Amino acid sequence: MITFEGLGLEERLVKATSELGFVNPTAIQEKAIPVLLSGTKDLIGLAQTGTGKTAAFSLPLLQLIDAEQKHPQALVVCPTRELCLQIVKEIEQFKKHIKGVHVVAVYGGASIGLQIRDLKRGVQIVVATPGRLIDLIERKAINLEEIEYVVLDEADEMLNMGFKEDIEFILQNTPKRESTWLFSATMPPEIRKVSKRYMTDPIEVTVGKVNTANKNIDHQYYVTTAHQRYQSLKRLIDFNPGIYGIIFTRTKADAQEIAEKLTREGYDIDALHGDLTQQQRDKVMGQFRDKSLQLLIATDVAARGIDVQGITHVINYELPDDVEVYTHRSGRTGRAGNTGICMSIVHARELYRLRQIQNIVNSPFNRLEIPSGKDVCRKQFFYFMDKLLQTDISHGDYETYVPMLAEKFADVSKEEVLKRVAAMEFDRFLKYYENAEDLNVREQSRDARGRDRAGARRDDQRGGRERGNYNAAGNGEMTRLFVNLGSKDGFYKASFLQFILDMSDLRKDVLGRIDMKEMNSWIEIDKRAAGQMIKAIDGKNYKGRRIRMNDANSR
Repeated sequence: MITFEGLGLEERLVKATSELGFVNPTAIQEKAIPVLLSGTKDLIGLAQTGTGKTAAFSLPLLQLIDAEQKHPQALVVCPTRELCLQIVKEIEQFKKHIKGVHVVAVYGGASIGLQIRDLKRGVQIVVATPGRLIDLIERKAINLEEIEYVVLDEADEMLNMGFKEDIEFILQNTPKRESTWLFSATMPPEIRKVSKRYMTDPIEVTVGKVNTANKNIDHQYYVTTAHQRYQSLKRLIDFNPGIYGIIFTRTKADAQEIAEKLTREGYDIDALHGDLTQQQRDKVMGQFRDKSLQLLIATDVAARGIDVQGITHVINYELPDDVEVYTHRSGRTGRAGNTGICMSIVHARELYRLRQIQNIVNSPFNRLEIPSGKDVCRKQFFYFMDKLLQTDISHGDYETYVPMLAEKFADVSKEEVLKRVAAMEFDRFLKYYENAEDLNVREQSRDARGRDRAGARRDDQRGGRERGNYNAAGNGEMTRLFVNLGSKDGFYKASFLQFILDMSDLRKDVLGRIDMKEMNSWIEIDKRAAGQMIKAIDGKNYKGRRIRMNDANSR
């Protein structure tokens, strides 16, 4: 087996990895570290999240930089504050035996004055989000002239979030860099363009297949009707009493609505979406990390860069439009060698899209039955019994109370005590699930399927948000809107869909087909909702330019 020492790392770094419990390098570390230690070769590392990419570039950086020089020599650019802080934390752990090396995190939502002060003290490694870094460059608070090594981490996510121009600006302002290291889970065409323009004969290292899902993840799906989607979500949460997971929704309105419903029903959950201030976001993430929250419900954009260990489940409340988004969602679990479960709640008409995702990620998807009420009660009961038996009673003076307890329960049998304990714990569950309906969609006769299709159309009008194409049957007259935003603005279809829904506070069921081009897009929408969308979006600014939206038929 290859060791970290065998990769060419110096003794101080090997000692740090050993103390952290790292015995053998992961696949991406084994392939990337020997290349990066040369310090002169560009590299593209393709690997899923949770495979050890941070150590793959952090360890070589610490070996290559000169601790005697007190100016920035290495720059790591990543998409979010959370990932920025995570990278700094790992670098701090790796450099514990190296004196004189300083690393600083710079990101939005925190005091720029304090970050400027930290930079002036003298640092060798800067870890930054693109927006704050450019702000510092324009203030002349940071000098990238002497940067030798640039790392672009989670490059695909940065491009999806619209940071393409920012990344190019940063690369243009590091003229003396010896090498550029790009790490990504996927390889969209935009990343290929950036690599061709700013990298020289990069060595490409791939771990697993691009766009494939982590083999440690069990992909499950459950088929139900549109109006029973929320009940199905509750049923799946209750059937997994030890769950610690993330639920993904398309829009911030959905995330907030479902979080509020589940909170009212007693679940430890909160929402993460674009309307939160940085302080609110930090509070939610802190509670999730210390497991005060059992569940986090998030939109795809808000969840960018979340790196939390030990997530057992990811639940897709609705399927994303893009396969890459599914890969990012599912990659939040099954990390660092652990196993995980990714569940998707789907409508019968979404099965074709599920098959497309399955074919591209090249991993089997298992259709399972939504548990019955009795199944949920049984699972909760066994979980409670195991918890009862494993309860630690060594840290309390319980012996003092045993005689009183024995006297109190002298005339009560052990069986009756157990029944009473069970009743206290399960009274709510038993009442709720006593006559619970079957939430599964069953195979039926042709006539029954016809009746169900008519019912499904009514479901969709009430709240179904499954389709990319609008069903014209009974859902109102459609019109087309023009907007001067397209793929060149850093959007892909799913992120653009979420952007216009978040801006307008509309639901997806008012939309039909979206035709996205490089510079412009056309949106099919229910005529009754068109005015609200135009009013909410037309005239607003996106990345410094004015958005134009109008009725395409009137152009």
